[in-house]
Amino acid sequence: MGSIFIEGLLLQGSLIFALGAQNIFVMESGLRRARPALVAALCTLSDLLLIFLGVLGAATIFLQFPLIKILFGVLGVLFLLYYGIQKLREEVNPLDLASHEKTSLPGERKKIILQALAFSLLNPHVYLDTVVLIGGVSSKFPEISNRLIFGLGAGSFSCVWFFSLAFGATRLRPLLMDHRRFRVVMMAAGVLLILIAIQLAFTVWEWVFRGP
Repeated sequence: MGSIFIEGLLLQGSLIFALGAQNIFVMESGLRRARPALVAALCTLSDLLLIFLGVLGAATIFLQFPLIKILFGVLGVLFLLYYGIQKLREEVNPLDLASHEKTSLPGERKKIILQALAFSLLNPHVYLDTVVLIGGVSSKFPEISNRLIFGLGAGSFSCVWFFSLAFGATRLRPLLMDHRRFRVVMMAAGVLLILIAIQLAFTVWEWVFRGP
């Protein structure tokens, strides 16, 4: 059982390291101290949900209904473009961030929750990695108990990764209390998100005209 857990842990580790939109958002929440624990928890729970859907056999849904994947892809492109452009246009004084947690309102909390869920669930590649790939690999274990252990291993890596990313980013705050540095970081995040959106758009285009 231990080896199955570790196998799932290592597989998810190999998939999650890429600097994707979700990871950028988690790091930003840490830099801003914009409820990083909540963001990390939501991203972890989203991964766990998708991973366990995969190990329980939900991957067949995406194979039978490819339009679902295309729909998520289109929504993901639109969301990433919108958020990326926001980062490019954003003007924030880092000195105001020190009071961010004290002035955080319920409405802002709701906004952070929706953004975390959007970054976690509107990227079809997340479904391919978790539901299809991890779910597909887990199918080599005939017993459902072993597939669940495999999924738990994968989900455990997600938990460690997201919380490390969020709270590790808070360590960089002292370096970014200069307006120009903070602006450069936000512009870099915006450019990366737009590039990820463009890459996703090409992928969705291929799904539509060449088949998923």
